Amino acid sequence: MFMKPMKYPPINPKFPHFLHGGDYNPDQWKHTPEVWDEDMRLMKLAHCNVMSVGIFSWASLEPEEGKFEFGWLDTIMDKLAENGVYAILATPSGARPAWLAAKYPEVLRVLPNRVRILFGGRHNHCYTSPVYREKTRLINQKLAERYKDHPALLAWHVSNEYGGECHCELCQQAFREWLKKKYDNDLDKLNRAWWTGFWSHTYTDWDQIQSPAPHGEGSIHGLNLDWKRFVTHQTIEFMKNEIAPLREITPNVPVTTNFMGTYTGLNYWKFAPELDVISWDNYPRWHGEEPDWELAYKVAFVHDINRSLKGGKPFMLMESTPSMTNWMKVAKLKRPGMHLLSSIQAVAHGSDTVQYFQWRKSRGCVEKFHGAVVDHCGHENTRVFRDVAEVGKVLEKLDPIIGTTVRPEVAIIYDWENRWAIDDMKGLIQDKKDYLLTCQSHYRPFWENGVPVDVIDMDCDFSGYKLLIAPMLYMVRPGVAERIEKFVEEGGTFVTTYWSGIVDENDLCFLGGFPGPLRKVTGIWSEEIDALYDHDVNHVVLKDDNPLGLKGEYEARELCDLIHAETAEVLATYKSDFYAGRPALTVNSFGKGKAYYIAFRNNGDFLTDFYGALIKELNLKRAVDTELPQGVTAQMRTDGERVFVFILNFVPEERQVDLKEMRFKDMITGEDVTGRVSLPPYGVKILERL
Repeated sequence: MFMKPMKYPPINPKFPHFLHGGDYNPDQWKHTPEVWDEDMRLMKLAHCNVMSVGIFSWASLEPEEGKFEFGWLDTIMDKLAENGVYAILATPSGARPAWLAAKYPEVLRVLPNRVRILFGGRHNHCYTSPVYREKTRLINQKLAERYKDHPALLAWHVSNEYGGECHCELCQQAFREWLKKKYDNDLDKLNRAWWTGFWSHTYTDWDQIQSPAPHGEGSIHGLNLDWKRFVTHQTIEFMKNEIAPLREITPNVPVTTNFMGTYTGLNYWKFAPELDVISWDNYPRWHGEEPDWELAYKVAFVHDINRSLKGGKPFMLMESTPSMTNWMKVAKLKRPGMHLLSSIQAVAHGSDTVQYFQWRKSRGCVEKFHGAVVDHCGHENTRVFRDVAEVGKVLEKLDPIIGTTVRPEVAIIYDWENRWAIDDMKGLIQDKKDYLLTCQSHYRPFWENGVPVDVIDMDCDFSGYKLLIAPMLYMVRPGVAERIEKFVEEGGTFVTTYWSGIVDENDLCFLGGFPGPLRKVTGIWSEEIDALYDHDVNHVVLKDDNPLGLKGEYEARELCDLIHAETAEVLATYKSDFYAGRPALTVNSFGKGKAYYIAFRNNGDFLTDFYGALIKELNLKRAVDTELPQGVTAQMRTDGERVFVFILNFVPEERQVDLKEMRFKDMITGEDVTGRVSLPPYGVKILERL
């Protein structure tokens, strides 16, 4: 089996250090060039070494068709280089200039209601338009040719936060061609896959097929799924068109584009192979409606997705806010300590950068009150600026961590297409299907215990893990069940839950009993599922002397799967209602391994105890072998020899962690650390194991 590396090269070997900086929009300040010089002074004071430049600069780069003006960008690139700052140079396709929309209206996106938008906003282009593809290819080529040898150029930032969909006739025809290829030009094959006999929606000509619309088709789930797959495909094709001249002219300059967490509009697993490095934009609502530590594990879950997208290769935190946002319901400031903590959280989970939106606040328009390193006052004497400088100073001491990774023994499946199907489904509790939240709930006990986790999709390789968890695996694509069976047969432990093994890749229900192709490995048959109102509660009672050592009872809320144990052993049963005594938790021995089936949704205390038992039984690797107080996590990165441990306190009170006899070096202070350590509110310890 191919052994994955424990250490990767830096993002660009010309700068083998942590990148620290932000989105820089100097074109907004062309009429006050003295601001540019002040920016250079402030970047040094903030310990920033990289700026993302040109993200929305098309109108400044090409003010008229075919008339390119690079003078201002030449000046900025030169100033950055002279001041020891690098550029992540962007392609400007995220927002096109007005002249382009006026002359070529086909580049304007058409909404699901078939209305073509007016010029304005951003992320608003047709990704199929030949004109738009040619215009983006041309300006990208010009940028690459001009700056290919510039000392400041470190990486390419392609477009910005790809998203949305276009329903114009160009896209409709491209969709039909995509479908013809997928279904072997066989319309009967498509009709069977989409089950179009429902409501007499059978297609008799390819031209009858339209994308989902609020005033048209929306009830064919196979169509809805394939449209989302097509949108991902077409966006990637547009992105590849953007990347082509960059790769041709600057083959040694890495390419990335910034993702948006668990944004449902695109399947990021399909994008990953086309990029040299993964990056994402992180905007948590700290100090809000839920405790910070609960939000922290949900953020950690997404960090781990981004590390997993390229098999453990470090990613980039492309955007975060140094203070607050302007688009959240409540624009609350980060409390003291939180900026360093949330920045180092990204590093702890595999980021080799900490970057911000934005460097300097705009004077006008929609983002003029979005957080920035440099406020409207224009100087360094602010709390936020000092917080940013502190992060920069810390990152400068972490060079040995660059390129390191972690090889978890646990993987959780969070699958984009599975989420699409669940979100589209009619049934259960319509406003509490909660696939993402359920996956994060299964992740939480590992975060609390400092056990590293990969977050993967169902097409990934399972063989390197001890424990594979697939919450609500509603869709099971071809070959997945067979690979799960092989994983368990060879000694792995598999955990799945209610509402798994229900439909195939076309969202057609499996026949012969749920959980469909997972029935053999789980050893159960799911007969029906009970959805509960908020005021309803059942309980699950553990059997005496169950092999996990769990005791007592746990609440069951929202969803209770009514199952029959076939080859599985019953570990717990329902306490009340007409299904009292029916199995609620089972384990099935299968080959050398085991498969657990959790039939009920719970408050979280069950998952804490259940996975706590599995962590002990499987002797799962922890970042640090000690008990962690609530709200504190420990994460690790390693090159296979040196081990770096991050202890992070996400509560506004002091916490203590007992390191026992383990010995570490504090990478910030250089001091030796052992025994009991104190973490201030929102405190951080970055340690190297001795």
